[in-house]
Amino acid sequence: MADIIKTATRDAYGKALVELGEKNEKLVVFDADLAAATKTGMFKKAFPDRFIDCGIAEGNMMGVAAGMATAGYTVFASSFAMFAAGRAFEQIRNTIGYPHINVKIGATHAGISVGEDGASHQCCEDIALMRTIPGMTIINPADDIEARLAVFAAAEHDGPVYMRFGRLAVPRVFDDSYKFEIGKGVYLNKGTDVTIIATGLLVERAIQAAELLKNEGISASLINMATIKPIDRDIILDAAKTTGCIVTAEEHNIIGGLGSAVAEVVAEEYPVPVLRVGVEDTFGKSGPALELLEIFGLNAQNIVAKAKRAIELKK
Repeated sequence: MADIIKTATRDAYGKALVELGEKNEKLVVFDADLAAATKTGMFKKAFPDRFIDCGIAEGNMMGVAAGMATAGYTVFASSFAMFAAGRAFEQIRNTIGYPHINVKIGATHAGISVGEDGASHQCCEDIALMRTIPGMTIINPADDIEARLAVFAAAEHDGPVYMRFGRLAVPRVFDDSYKFEIGKGVYLNKGTDVTIIATGLLVERAIQAAELLKNEGISASLINMATIKPIDRDIILDAAKTTGCIVTAEEHNIIGGLGSAVAEVVAEEYPVPVLRVGVEDTFGKSGPALELLEIFGLNAQNIVAKAKRAIELKK
């Protein structure tokens, strides 16, 4: 694990857009009146003639973005996850997903860690919504290194991409040698007793959990699953066969997110116990981000408890 450096993945998103803009004159960025928060304001400052603020009209923004993409532009459209995935779902489905248009959606401020903005802005349903759209690629990076590489990969990818970024500064998990590939999970550690599959902000907490388990003599495999769709079936099945039980960890509703995606693969091909750590099918509430993560059980201790239970279930 690299030295502890904390950066919000939304910051990496803004910086990556500027890097791409310097190389690609046909890169265009849209935002829905939230450029300062989504960090697309960095691109606006560097390339004002290629930045379009659509105002508080997310559905319209997705339609205009789709139109620009059909004209040969590389298009990124950004807003908070609640508004990008939630308010604009129908336009994403029909205008971007159905015709398989090459629009990249940068959704920031996802999950409980939005903090004081409260339940109305804490989107824990966006992965579930986007998973239902055929052909949609979903990426949820763990740190700023992975977020930057994910933006580059999305720009090269043929088809719509939904990228999920956070508000909270998170510790760096990877270093500059890390290679990101859409659709591939990555082993951070290999063990024999239980597998923890984590995504986004919960990867760092999964690393903590693996260390706590190790101190108790429990050997845990740890997988970073940045791409939720298409899910890496091979690495999931390898983990299921190696350890015989799985715990998933995500800053999202346990229904429809990473846990559901992993359970579907396991149930179809190699049934083993799968327990899920995530938001327990409830709405969030206002409060400091770090305190909310504890309140909702999005922590290493809960992952450890689920891991022990999963081991018991496979006996």
